[in-house]
Amino acid sequence: MKFRTFAAFVGPSVLMMVFFIALPLVSVFLESFKVTQPVMQQVEVETCTPGFLTQTCTTELKTIPVIGADGKVETTTQWQGLQSYRSVLQMDKVWAAIGSSEIGSILQIDFWKALRFTLMYTLLTLPLVIGVGLIIALTVNNATRALRGPIIFVSLLPFIITPVIGSLAIYWLFVGDGILTAMMERWSGTNISMFAQAWTVELLMYFYRVWHVAPFAFVIFYAGLQTVNMDTLESAVIDGASRWQRLRHVIVPHLMPLIVFIALIHLMDCYRVFEEIVGFRSQAHVISLQWLTFDFLVPDDAGNRAISRASASAMLTMVGIVFLLIWPLRRTWRDHRGGAH
Repeated sequence: MKFRTFAAFVGPSVLMMVFFIALPLVSVFLESFKVTQPVMQQVEVETCTPGFLTQTCTTELKTIPVIGADGKVETTTQWQGLQSYRSVLQMDKVWAAIGSSEIGSILQIDFWKALRFTLMYTLLTLPLVIGVGLIIALTVNNATRALRGPIIFVSLLPFIITPVIGSLAIYWLFVGDGILTAMMERWSGTNISMFAQAWTVELLMYFYRVWHVAPFAFVIFYAGLQTVNMDTLESAVIDGASRWQRLRHVIVPHLMPLIVFIALIHLMDCYRVFEEIVGFRSQAHVISLQWLTFDFLVPDDAGNRAISRASASAMLTMVGIVFLLIWPLRRTWRDHRGGAH
């Protein structure tokens, strides 16, 4: 292929990646090393009580932002090095907790609280998504032709629903007098509050993630099952291999590249969990790294946003994603080189 033809095909994609991925990433990286604050000034403000003869006036100093000629608040930017990362990580409190053997107090710090949930949410749901998706794929592949269509249709419904709508649906099933909560209360004879403690909220969020994403794994695995070498399976049956042995030694090795692919997509998507936090309204119990970044960007009472800390949190999240992707990327590269030879 000529270079001009190659550039015509690849150029637009590269240009879009530079403008919408590379440049914003560089901007966030730079913002994490500087802080922008409004310029404040102290002014005397006189307040008077109502009345004429008995009117009393007092004068007090108030700190207000400086308004520029354009009507906007004037700001100043200062480079502060790693201060934003220190504010987010709060390592001084971490080392103090370790020194006093109060490890649990580390999870009271927002970043480490969010990191704990994000890692557990990502790593615990990964094997469940792969396992449930594979079970559905095997069920559909072995079902009769008349049953395949309805099973595929029902299995894909959770994946079609958008994350916020799906999480809200699960939330309303269990919150307060939700249908499932009412059924459990009638069966057990006790009052049940699924959203009063953190662990039940997390369990519901894990359930939602598997329910929502397993259909994606099912579609990938079902497509992969259509390419399994039937001669190899027939040979295994003739040799007396059981159904479990055929699954373990023939089907799973054949699907391993697809398993790695699903793991890649799941790790990248799940580590940025945000919609579930909003849908389940779990901010009082559990938060994620993505939600923490969003929270830093919410204006405070004075209208200021912690952009530098939000940028630091975003960069730390990206580092975490890269760290989690090391193993599946190495596995993919090794399989690619092995296939090339």
